[in-house]
Amino acid sequence: MSGTKRTGWIAGAAAAALVTAGAITYAVADGGDPGTSTPVAESADAGFARDMAVHHQQAVEMSYIVRDRTEDEEVRRLAYDIAQTQANQRGMLLGWLDLWELPKVSADPPMTWMDMGGMASGKDGALMPGMATNAEMDGLREKSGKDAEVTYLRLMYAHHAGGVHMAQGCARKCEVGVERRLAKGMVAGQRSEMDLISGMLKERGSAPPA
Repeated sequence: MSGTKRTGWIAGAAAAALVTAGAITYAVADGGDPGTSTPVAESADAGFARDMAVHHQQAVEMSYIVRDRTEDEEVRRLAYDIAQTQANQRGMLLGWLDLWELPKVSADPPMTWMDMGGMASGKDGALMPGMATNAEMDGLREKSGKDAEVTYLRLMYAHHAGGVHMAQGCARKCEVGVERRLAKGMVAGQRSEMDLISGMLKERGSAPPA
């Protein structure tokens, strides 16, 4: 990878960190809806923040993997956008947990806050709907060129589908206004990217997973 490309990604990561700091400040200032008390550890607000932070981390990791496995500018641009957006949102979610003085991990299974604690088996690292298994992540690392592009796009489509499902749950169940707004924004943004990914897969002779 050229020095220019590497510098661009590093600069983007630094910019995302600054945006995250500003977003957390906004969240503190917003304080959610008037009269809303600080969430408890078992609340949907805390559960969504914990689970989506984990879900987003895998999307960021996948995006950095494919960056190094293809020279296709369209895929690299999508991966960059996803990595920066989801790293930013992850920072907000973890920042709220810090603000609420709540743990970032729970003894309960993922998705318990959606009454779906048994939905994902956690087998081979797939802790929540849409998450790739460890074997699938290893497979992505081993591919290059078009094979890496198609694998990444299919994995990310499924990942977004799971993320949309979780964000819709927060939009229904979360009580903190700023968190509900973030969740609704995730639904819109990830659905838009799913449409884009569908077109990119078609161009490469493939299709989204069923």
